[in-house]
Amino acid sequence: MKLYGPDNAELMRVTALERDGNRLLVRGTVLGMMPITAHLDADQARAALRLLRPRGLLFLLSLPFRGRKRPDR
Repeated sequence: MKLYGPDNAELMRVTALERDGNRLLVRGTVLGMMPITAHLDADQARAALRLLRPRGLLFLLSLPFRGRKRPDR
């Protein structure tokens, strides 16, 4: 999975999502060079869900089923 910035430049490439006890580990590279392992615990996951409004949550749930578009380069 890749995350892009406003200029369609790749910011982060996620290579793995893994469970580590009660945390979610996100492994990948930032800016194409710097390896990173970040963790998400239950408190932060709840905080992220509070940021979403109902329309945003519906959009997030429908996102995997939407048409595939590649970023313009």
